[in-house]
Amino acid sequence: MKIQKDTVATITYKLSEAGGPLLEASDDAIPMAYLHGHNNILAGLEEALEGQETGHETSVTLAPENAYGPVHANAEQKVPVKHLVGKHKRLLPGMFVKVNTDNGTRDARVVKAGKFMVTLDTNHPFAGKTLVFDVVVRDVREATPDEIAHGHAHGLGGHNH
Repeated sequence: MKIQKDTVATITYKLSEAGGPLLEASDDAIPMAYLHGHNNILAGLEEALEGQETGHETSVTLAPENAYGPVHANAEQKVPVKHLVGKHKRLLPGMFVKVNTDNGTRDARVVKAGKFMVTLDTNHPFAGKTLVFDVVVRDVREATPDEIAHGHAHGLGGHNH
């Protein structure tokens, strides 16, 4: 079966910055499953996997504008510590946190921490980077009606309700 809209593709991947070190990798024991054609992964990666079958291996390079975008200089914000999700004993520069916003929870990196206020950088950690995904397609199957209705894969490697 080929990867196409409304199929569930199960993949493993290694992600690195072009010419740089490994940034992250999927767990080979639990590959990542996604519903193809529903914006569950980066568009450039999804486009490269379109039409591929189980066993296909590929390397996909995405420029920042096709991945997590450029670094935005105006992405630093000073916010009250009470808007951070979870309890933090000590906030340190470089730590990643989640912050409540008007548009839901968002990931951010601590730039400067005070007792009541914290300066956060809300750029994605991979913003501004040219990324290389080395991907292996482990399985392709038809999506269930529930997966299509929910807009994501269920089960091992997918979303569990």
